[in-house]
Amino acid sequence: MGAVASSAGGARGGDGTVLGDLPENCVAEVLLRLDPLEICRMARLSRTFRGAASGDGVWESKLPRNYARLLAVAAAGDGEGGQAAASAPGAELLPKKELYARLCRRNRFDGGKKEFWLDKGGGGLCMSISSRALSITGIDDRRYWNFIPSDESRFRTVAYLSQIWWFEVRGEVEFFFPEGTYSLFYRIHLGRPFKRLGRRVYSSEHVHGWDMKPVRFQMSTSDGQHVQSKCYLSDPGIWINHHVGDFVVKDSSRPVNIRFAMIQIDCTHTKGGLCVDSVVVKPQHLSQKKAPWTYV
Repeated sequence: MGAVASSAGGARGGDGTVLGDLPENCVAEVLLRLDPLEICRMARLSRTFRGAASGDGVWESKLPRNYARLLAVAAAGDGEGGQAAASAPGAELLPKKELYARLCRRNRFDGGKKEFWLDKGGGGLCMSISSRALSITGIDDRRYWNFIPSDESRFRTVAYLSQIWWFEVRGEVEFFFPEGTYSLFYRIHLGRPFKRLGRRVYSSEHVHGWDMKPVRFQMSTSDGQHVQSKCYLSDPGIWINHHVGDFVVKDSSRPVNIRFAMIQIDCTHTKGGLCVDSVVVKPQHLSQKKAPWTYV
């Protein structure tokens, strides 16, 4: 990068031109073919590149087609008023670069129990749904479940299961997802993590029952997509994003309703010692390729 920047500023070709002599509209055509992080790096090369990298045409190409709806959700979550299905007030007056940066922030909605953001690298939409937004069987009985503080959760709270016979954690979200293929995960942890003398440790006191019967994971969408899987929970002491399945969004102008569930309702034995942090949705290309689970 240093050599490129140097050539932009002073090294001349055989005809006496430098990279900075390129017309701004030509530079913009180049930037259209780069991802957002690369555009920001190229803006450091020269004044011409910096000007082109701030142009609305460049950043509008990186925004999802339904960005006005996403801005409305972000504005409503900030308490600025407006409905999720409406356009964000005054959004069209802001530079597209600012709008992109706004959507790359973690935008809370639904009372702060859910959040979404654009991935800075590829621009795809990501979402996280707190355990407090999930329907958990027995959550009101402290003999079974408790919400405990955790600095390992972006929501600062996780649902901790001590022991239960009927395990069922369901959820639902309706959202204007941009077009693309998405993956859905449950973020879970066997054992109760905490800190001792400044070091991260975990307690396995209540961990039991997950090796006797597999947990069933399910997901369905309002346009008829369905997926399910089973696995035994293992690997205590680490947070795992369990891949439930993928779904495809073809029309960003219509909301997609997604229902998902994590179930183990064999009442022949109890199970416990599980933390449920959140449900995560992200573009398929960001999904991890390897998973340390035992499938059946």
